[in-house]
Amino acid sequence: MDEYRNKAILLDDESFGPLLPFIQDERITDVDYNGTDLWLTDVNKVKVKKDASLVTPRFLEVFINKVSMAVERQFNPANPILEAESDELRITAVHESVTTTGRAFCIRKAPAIPRYNAAGLIRQGYCGRKTLALLVNCVRTKMNFVICGDTGVGKTEFAKFLSGYIRPQDKVITIEDNPEWHYAELYPGNDCIAIKVKKEHADGAGKTNVTAMDYTNAIKTCLRLNPSWSMLSEARSKEAKSLVECFSTGVRGITTIHTDNVLKIPDRFLNMIQNSLDADRMVNDIYDFIDIGILLRMKEQSDGKSRRYIDQMCFFDRENGKNQAYLMICDGQMTGAAVPSSIQKKMERVNITEPFVFDFGGRDENA
Repeated sequence: MDEYRNKAILLDDESFGPLLPFIQDERITDVDYNGTDLWLTDVNKVKVKKDASLVTPRFLEVFINKVSMAVERQFNPANPILEAESDELRITAVHESVTTTGRAFCIRKAPAIPRYNAAGLIRQGYCGRKTLALLVNCVRTKMNFVICGDTGVGKTEFAKFLSGYIRPQDKVITIEDNPEWHYAELYPGNDCIAIKVKKEHADGAGKTNVTAMDYTNAIKTCLRLNPSWSMLSEARSKEAKSLVECFSTGVRGITTIHTDNVLKIPDRFLNMIQNSLDADRMVNDIYDFIDIGILLRMKEQSDGKSRRYIDQMCFFDRENGKNQAYLMICDGQMTGAAVPSSIQKKMERVNITEPFVFDFGGRDENA
């Protein structure tokens, strides 16, 4: 890990000074300095306080200046928020003029490494073997997934895991504003285009630079590129309508949203679409073109570590003019419900006759 680079930022190892060991440690996901204390968060969501003397006033000034110069943006009382990113890092700094605790920064890591494998997920109680086999078979059947949950539960990481079962010849287009998916790096040789959405921001004169590539335009561009799969890192707003329309063309996809129940996914999409005139048609389209909802949760254990797990999973379906949601997992346990006949038919078309069976083999460490 010699350097972190893309068009937005270029920082070499020396820039991170005493923080470099934490940046290089694959177990650490976040490095936070709140103006007084230095905190580290690891992959198990365990936070520990480190020696804050590592962040000297001199280092803090030099580090923030390097980030500021790398993105060619000022950092001062008139521009108190500084954001930058590389292929694997997201850096946010807050100026002391707008805090009472001093200059602060957060470094979030999204490395191009697979954090999940089948064996580990089953061993850690993330889900059972039958559940994982069912979800992998749904990927093989080319179904559409919406993964939901609170911030920090690992929605994108699980989406990355599922995307590993897409056929190499199926073109995948990822759409995100901050690089987290890393599909091309994780699965080299697979057909992939990574589209980067650019945020609006104010330049030095305070004028807003409006970029053409927002999420909605990115989804429309995706459709012109002959994709098999469209991966939207997170559906947050009006682009949800374009995503459903994208799915209606036969493009498959995986996305994440924020909600606390899989049965709320249709309503959450309607709220994001914000167009009551299309509400009836859109709710039918949601049930028609979104196949699977997954809710992830995190539970703190007695050892201080946090365990992530699949709390809910359901199939959405529209058949004979009726919208249905079939809850397959509730409170982390399988409900015993049968796979809906419409889902079974889709699987049978690709020669999957046992929805709950998949041979993970040595590919995933003898799952």
